[in-house]
Amino acid sequence: MTHIIRAVDADDWPKIKQLRLDALLDPAAPVAFHDTYERAAAHPDAFWQERAAGAAAGVASRQFVAEAADGRWLGTVSVLVERAGTETFFGEVPEQPQTHVVGVFVRPEARGSGVAQELFAAALAWSWALAEPRIERVRLFVHQTNGRAEAMYRRIGFEPTGHTLPAPADENARELELAVLRG
Repeated sequence: MTHIIRAVDADDWPKIKQLRLDALLDPAAPVAFHDTYERAAAHPDAFWQERAAGAAAGVASRQFVAEAADGRWLGTVSVLVERAGTETFFGEVPEQPQTHVVGVFVRPEARGSGVAQELFAAALAWSWALAEPRIERVRLFVHQTNGRAEAMYRRIGFEPTGHTLPAPADENARELELAVLRG
């Protein structure tokens, strides 16, 4: 499978929108994403344009995609900068700056091809290259029932930290934190 890994551009917003909507139709979406297809589809184009512009700027976040030779997007991963002393999506306040990997999706036909590993390599390289803030830790959360994703994250080098949070959609379920430290 021939593809390139690249950061998104602001003009990519229609593809960003479509890939997100496709991801939200995946059978794992209810435990993999904190969004629904209906909610995401209802966002106006301005929402997607702003999201793309922010990811393209690469200051508070960065989104990477795997793009096939024919222009089709095979997968994506986004990275959020979590600054020390600033509340995160989960309401935590980290003591040290870190990045947080979110929005991981690889189309079924590209799974097992190495696309996910390449996307994560780009996300980690971007995290480690940040000068301000200097990142020493990259984390992500995975739903306790999403064993396929957890296994892939572990193969890439993420390890369980022991920290868990209630899953936003089901307070009886847990989100497991996995992290990798600067090597």
